[in-house]
Amino acid sequence: MLDDRRGLLDADRYEPVVDRIARTITAAFSAGRKVLWMGNGGSAADAQHLAAEFSGRFLRERRALPSEALSVNPSALTAIANDYGYERVFARQVEAFVQPGDVVIGLTTSGNSPNVVAGLEAARMLGATTIAFSGNGGGAVGEVADITLVGPDGYAALVQEVHITLGHIVCDLVEQALFA
Repeated sequence: MLDDRRGLLDADRYEPVVDRIARTITAAFSAGRKVLWMGNGGSAADAQHLAAEFSGRFLRERRALPSEALSVNPSALTAIANDYGYERVFARQVEAFVQPGDVVIGLTTSGNSPNVVAGLEAARMLGATTIAFSGNGGGAVGEVADITLVGPDGYAALVQEVHITLGHIVCDLVEQALFA
């Protein structure tokens, strides 16, 4: 039997952090900076999806915004994993692509994915603003991210449903701010 999902998107719980994330991304794009995303498995798919909402479009016809997921290049992923270990697949790419003022977002339903934590740590060292979308209490990413959106406790699919819904709200808020 499925659990009762009513109340998972309690506006009072998520509104302040969603607003802060949207303002942070809006400021970065306004300053000519980029937004990079990372995650594993379903969170990698969500990272790619949300990056595409910015580089393509979400609801408004507008110019493309510089946003990409770090999981989209299998040659880079496999080369880095082979040479440095899977825990470094995002950190190495962050070292290659991140400039001060960029935003790096890590999605992890447990909050404890070692490669996402390492990627966020590398991004902070390079002067990027770091954001984590996590669940289950926040986990290790909550200790390294500048902003952490902590979704519900529970199984991965439930956390991912909240992440993608709130991610779409962020996309809408950014588009409204930049292209109203």
